[in-house]
Amino acid sequence: MARYLAKYVVSPPISLRRIDSYDGQRVTYHYHSHKSERVERETVEVYTFIGRMMQHVFAKGFKRIRYYGVQATKTFEKIKSLIREALAKIKEVVRGAVKIIARLTYRQRYHQSSGRDPLLCPHCHHEMGVWKIWHPKYGVVYDELEAIKRGQYGSRRE
Repeated sequence: MARYLAKYVVSPPISLRRIDSYDGQRVTYHYHSHKSERVERETVEVYTFIGRMMQHVFAKGFKRIRYYGVQATKTFEKIKSLIREALAKIKEVVRGAVKIIARLTYRQRYHQSSGRDPLLCPHCHHEMGVWKIWHPKYGVVYDELEAIKRGQYGSRRE
């Protein structure tokens, strides 16, 4: 067990210099937050801290593969020039495509890709209003009736 855990002592999941204080009960450490783009400090109970560190210890028999395929250092060095050439060739094409797509509304993009207008009723061919949008993974993401019930469209006195 000691031999197995020794590799995590040599290269731990968090550097010792990022641990700001430890009083026997709590651990204070800092990290760079990707959400706020700032250095954040956090104080947690010792067992919470240990639990967070143990998430980075693999079960016995698992192998750590940091980079694979194109991301592997040796492979990337071999094809880096090819990637740069390809990106240079398509850069303006992609930039132009993004501008065109951004100008189109959802209705226009859907019509362009499927050949039919998503807001025309397939039975009476009159324009429909959007009342509710349901997504198979997220459920109801937009509900006009709920907005009306909340009084979102009520009269405003200024």
